[in-house]
Amino acid sequence: MEVVSLDHPLITDLVSQLRDKTTKPHRFREAVRKLSTLLFYEAARDLKTETVEIETPLMKTDGVRVSEKVGLVPILRAGLGMADGILQLLPEAQVWHLGLYRDEKTLEAISYYNKLSGAHPVEVAFVLDPMIATGGTAIRTVQTLEEWGVKRIKLIGLLASKVGLKELQEKHPNTQIYVCAVDPELNEDGYIVPGLGDAGDRQFGTYWGKEAV
Repeated sequence: MEVVSLDHPLITDLVSQLRDKTTKPHRFREAVRKLSTLLFYEAARDLKTETVEIETPLMKTDGVRVSEKVGLVPILRAGLGMADGILQLLPEAQVWHLGLYRDEKTLEAISYYNKLSGAHPVEVAFVLDPMIATGGTAIRTVQTLEEWGVKRIKLIGLLASKVGLKELQEKHPNTQIYVCAVDPELNEDGYIVPGLGDAGDRQFGTYWGKEAV
């Protein structure tokens, strides 16, 4: 499995904004959108294309367009903030939502919403999940998409833990992963350390415990 951790000054600057507990929700959402766009740009590098005839103001010539059926799969709710920026790059992409939450006691991923349907799934799916912590949610999502019939699956995340990546590698070795940074460990509650807290709460202002800013 390919894991790409992007190392770029613009990305590290934005990640630092996400980590900073004083960053307000609107700034947090803006950074999530920008990072998602940058990650998708890299992850979409190998999308298949086809040649089409276009006409410039001067003459006819050949152009190129994406030929694959692309699906974006934001994981509710934290992944919602990642989709908008990507849709600006590829507005033709389909958007399929999956809802999962992590049981706080067992740390297992629990599915509560799945609207995948139809006999013709997308050709390539981009899973949008800001945090790969234990890896449970990512593993469950990839399994669901494989059962739907998707042949190529890529996962775009903002932060990952080494533990979560290892688990995902073992369960789904063919899934490509693109992240901004990899953190060394999880705490006793299963949160990435040093991390950035809960990505969903910080995007939407529904803070937990002492993380309220």
